[in-house]
Amino acid sequence: MAGLMQGYPVVQIAFVVENIEASCHAFSQLLGTHATPVMDAGDYTVAQTVLDGEPAPEANCLMAFLNAGNGVSIELIQPNGKPSVWQEYLDKNGPGFHHIAFCTENMDRSVQDCGKVGLHLRQRGKYRDGSGEYAYLDGTDSLNIFIELLSQF
Repeated sequence: MAGLMQGYPVVQIAFVVENIEASCHAFSQLLGTHATPVMDAGDYTVAQTVLDGEPAPEANCLMAFLNAGNGVSIELIQPNGKPSVWQEYLDKNGPGFHHIAFCTENMDRSVQDCGKVGLHLRQRGKYRDGSGEYAYLDGTDSLNIFIELLSQF
């Protein structure tokens, strides 16, 4: 049986955290590598974040990345307290495993395909530098996590 994400590379495993500095330190000790500098998700004029089909100019977070090897990074996300899939997860579940990210070459088609198996689009936006886009698909009912799709322009 072919899976929906078969052939799409896994590039990221992400955790929502309450304290990004402490989490960076803990994961650095675990992995023996340093985190990237902490950054925010970018200005809304570039990110153009949409949550549940509505513009979400206040949705933002702090994030850092660590190399986990084999082309996979660990992403740490500290939400800013405003409505977003990150903040919703933290409020409901506390800190923990949030999503697995896959790369896709056709974001719209991949979002539609995921919708056919019950993974519905919740949040979408562009990278902070405008070089690509992301989409969070809600798999919390069936998988207990979100699926993120990433695409470069």
